[in-house]
Amino acid sequence: MALNAPVLVLKDSLKRESGTKVHHANIQAAKAVADIIRTTLGPRSMLKMLLDASGGIVVTNDGNAILREIDIAHPAAKSMIELSRTQDEEVGDGTTSVIVLAGEMLHVAEAFIDKHYHPTVICRAYTKALEDALAVLDKIAMHVDVNDRAAMLGLVKSSIGTKFTGQFGDLIADLAIDATTTAGVDLGQGMREVDIKKYIKVEKVPGGQLEDSRVLKGVMFNKDVVAPGKMRRKIVNPRIILLDCPVEYKKGENQTNAELMKEEDWFC
Repeated sequence: MALNAPVLVLKDSLKRESGTKVHHANIQAAKAVADIIRTTLGPRSMLKMLLDASGGIVVTNDGNAILREIDIAHPAAKSMIELSRTQDEEVGDGTTSVIVLAGEMLHVAEAFIDKHYHPTVICRAYTKALEDALAVLDKIAMHVDVNDRAAMLGLVKSSIGTKFTGQFGDLIADLAIDATTTAGVDLGQGMREVDIKKYIKVEKVPGGQLEDSRVLKGVMFNKDVVAPGKMRRKIVNPRIILLDCPVEYKKGENQTNAELMKEEDWFC
């Protein structure tokens, strides 16, 4: 027996667009992201004051730190933020420069789109320009000895010179080099790996001055003093035990059910 069931059709309110109009919209969204952090680039950069999700105030001129606090729904703008995040993970510096450069490249490409150039043609031209730029960089590149501390200090200072901590350039550069030297692992064949995400951690302790910062060659646990006056602040040559379970006291359940099946259970 067959029944003629009604068919319900839901009309989608979204409108699909294509062509040059979409190209211009994507470029404008990417340029808007670049304009947000454009003023944070260079030695005369300005700081941005942000309010994070937890209600804290963040003052920084780091491009990746600024963009990750921004909630954006546009796909092209999200791609720009992903570009900044990738730059931070792979290189650790240049997050603002890569966004500003990408915004300018899209701005230049907009004129060719108005002349009805196909996007694939523009992409091929940028790829050719990339190959030429890499060839020039190979010619002007200079060899740097990682064991030359003076040369390494100059490189690190050039990276943090535009940051908020630029006024403490010598101190921050020394800390960075000491940390990477301590955590580096020799892989052989002249290669050395420094996994800063796994082996290096910045621990913030309230109080004191920035000049009190130092590199600890070991593991640090930031724990509060439970019993003041009874716990020693310093132990020389301690004995350390490693446990895979918590040592804190765990409070039991407020309600406990006991089921008695036999008479002898009353005397247990």
